[in-house]
Amino acid sequence: MNNFAAITPHPPIAVSGIGRGEIKKIPKTIQAFRALGEKFAVSQIETTVIISPHGQSSFDAFNLGGSLAMSGDFENFGHGEISFSFSGDPKLARQIAGKAAQEKIPCRLIDYPSLDHGLLVPLYFLTSQQEATTKLLPVFFSGLSLQQHFSFGQALGQVIKASDQKIALVASGDLSHCLSPNAPGGFSSQGKIFDETLINLIQEKRWAEIVNLDSELIAGAGECGLRSIIILLGALAEINKNFSLDIRSYEAPFGVGYLTAEAKF
Repeated sequence: MNNFAAITPHPPIAVSGIGRGEIKKIPKTIQAFRALGEKFAVSQIETTVIISPHGQSSFDAFNLGGSLAMSGDFENFGHGEISFSFSGDPKLARQIAGKAAQEKIPCRLIDYPSLDHGLLVPLYFLTSQQEATTKLLPVFFSGLSLQQHFSFGQALGQVIKASDQKIALVASGDLSHCLSPNAPGGFSSQGKIFDETLINLIQEKRWAEIVNLDSELIAGAGECGLRSIIILLGALAEINKNFSLDIRSYEAPFGVGYLTAEAKF
């Protein structure tokens, strides 16, 4: 059962202590994160399934974190004291892997005890850090086609819909990294086109066109969130075909597109 789903960016600079004064440059993102955190808190989530671009991905298969326990901190960003610990949900991971196998979608269980920042930043806002009681199931996308990512999302959605648990589904990822000359990926005119196109398609619920976005546009944008979003779209299409995604914020002061959205059913 799903009663919370969202798209989030994952800039470590959004975390208090890491971002310091720079946080003031992303007020819409911070406000949207906090609003999602409030919604998450009252949803009584038992397991959070979260898709990260920065974990243990494989070219030929989707990977599911099946560890019994996992933890992480922001030591790489100078703040190891900001730490998290979660129980895993290997039972749910096995169910998803089994459903994927039935649909002939390459998927494997992996041991993933240490959390990456693609997971940690959204969790920082959603779970009130150490006070979290939700179990965690990390998902990592693959080098397979966008259509296969949507199909994997459908398998994931079928398992979530049939579950008695209250399950949150979060697609972590940033949009273009090429929106300004000082951006991490340098400047590309494709970056703005990609971000605007994707946001318009989300607002207009044109899901099939997202799955069929031009490959050259995607490559030129230097994004890291599209496949996370497509998995989410496939899952939501199975959970409730009448879903929509409410854009809560978009901003890009550092040359990277930060999109935050919440699913509505």
